[in-house]
Amino acid sequence: MFEPFYGLSGAPFQLSPDPSFFYGSRGHKRAYAYLQYGLYQGEGFITLTGEVGAGKTTLIRSLLQQLDSNKVVAAQLVSTQLDADSLLRAVATAFGLVVKDYDKARLLAQIEAFLVSLVPKGRRALLIVDEAQNLAPEAVEELRMLSNFQLQNQALLQSFLVGQPELRQFMRSPRMQQLRQRVIASYHLGPLDGDETRAYIEHRLKHVGWKGDPKFQEEVFALVHGFTGGIPRRINTLCTRTLLAGFLSEKHVIGVEDVKQVIAEFNEEFGEAAPTDTEVAMTKADTDTFVNGAEPAPAMDSSAPIVVAGPPNIINLERRISGLEKAIAITVNLLRQMIGTNKDSDPGLKRRAP
Repeated sequence: MFEPFYGLSGAPFQLSPDPSFFYGSRGHKRAYAYLQYGLYQGEGFITLTGEVGAGKTTLIRSLLQQLDSNKVVAAQLVSTQLDADSLLRAVATAFGLVVKDYDKARLLAQIEAFLVSLVPKGRRALLIVDEAQNLAPEAVEELRMLSNFQLQNQALLQSFLVGQPELRQFMRSPRMQQLRQRVIASYHLGPLDGDETRAYIEHRLKHVGWKGDPKFQEEVFALVHGFTGGIPRRINTLCTRTLLAGFLSEKHVIGVEDVKQVIAEFNEEFGEAAPTDTEVAMTKADTDTFVNGAEPAPAMDSSAPIVVAGPPNIINLERRISGLEKAIAITVNLLRQMIGTNKDSDPGLKRRAP
């Protein structure tokens, strides 16, 4: 609702992943390159990990937009808390197969027949498994077995495993040794650094026609980065609330105190506290590469800059986003009621209302 007030054509910081807003930070560009490399190989597994809200889904959707549907048939699994048999059914359904009450043997035959049918058409199958850290070991084994499907020397199925950092630990466990031997490449998507945080905010604003209104004081970007830890979804959440507050106060300049006030509201609503200097931990964004089942290789760029990680007391912020959205909705409804009640008595209000 603040978009018309600032002359924006749309919501710059929406929470739902949108490939059109893709921002190519150093880490995101490298992750994208790894995915493209894996896709070019046309076999095995590629793993992509990162914190909740790091931009993994947006990255995958950006990649899918570039795929030639005449060559690659892509399917995606989102719900991964499944047992082995349910996973097979979910895979079949994702590729559009009707499986009814088939037993496991018939399920596998149906999936294999579908994969084989793609070959004469010059097509192949790509399975994207989101939230893969929730997979049971038995379900992972079923995925590994599906990767065995071949026609002569051609692999019939390639899989991307996308998940939170827990997936990395899961993949390193001894029982995952056979699966690791099928992993072509693996990348961990780290947070944005301070400069990238500013560039990310400006990129999203420019995407919806930002012409410098609102104007942000220089210190605002450092404060946003410090509070969000450089996690894109947290940045979106904080910036949305800050712009909404600016609109309600009819401000065209966003300052440090405005952002601090929003952070204080988070604290009041969700028990979040603004970070102190001692709470800001230092970490390093890293890249892990697996080739032919080898252990993680050293980071490609050993001089990668240190970036600021988010303070522990906001790690779960995005998991309470639904509550935040409800709070925004309540604010919007109250404002609309106020406008409806007062527009006749205050002609200027009618002109200012978006």
